[in-house]
Amino acid sequence: MQFILASQSPRRRQLLAALGYPVKAVSVNVDEHVPPTLPTAEVAEHLALRKAKAFPVEQLKEGEVLVTADTVVVHGDTVLGKPADRAEAIRMLHLLSGTAHTVYTGVCLRSREQEVSFTEQTTVHFVTLSDEDILHYVDTYRPYDKAGAYGIQEWIGMIGISHIEGCYYNVMGLPLSRLYLTLRNKFSSICTSPRSIS
Repeated sequence: MQFILASQSPRRRQLLAALGYPVKAVSVNVDEHVPPTLPTAEVAEHLALRKAKAFPVEQLKEGEVLVTADTVVVHGDTVLGKPADRAEAIRMLHLLSGTAHTVYTGVCLRSREQEVSFTEQTTVHFVTLSDEDILHYVDTYRPYDKAGAYGIQEWIGMIGISHIEGCYYNVMGLPLSRLYLTLRNKFSSICTSPRSIS
């Protein structure tokens, strides 16, 4: 079995590869605007499905599984995407400071024969961050490619997140346990045992 990852995210590629299967990354271009009436909990899966539909299914070979995903950070009723610049990253982290928010990752798995999608959610609790901590993180790590302006695996996660409820890897962008179980249960005809990881 081989993953075809329709994403240029190095984190998602690294996470998928850690499961023990070969991964090939491809690009898909989609409009990421969503209907304003769409519930925030459904945004990530909606975008993952849109990405899956942008990849021609006839290009998938036997044993290949297309993986598309999207992650959104939701604070209250507000969806926080990737910050456009330094000022927006700082604003987002001030918003998250001292509060809890929800991370939703929508995933779509598609073979030549079938398609399965799901949403995983994790609640993340931030301690109150100082201005100095926020500025240090933004200026050192430049988290402009991350929803909510932070990476849980980076310095801000180490010093700023008190606890989470749910899957850690979901916050990184891919809920590996649920993805693997879905593969084993829904794609059993092609989901072989992973290769040895050296």
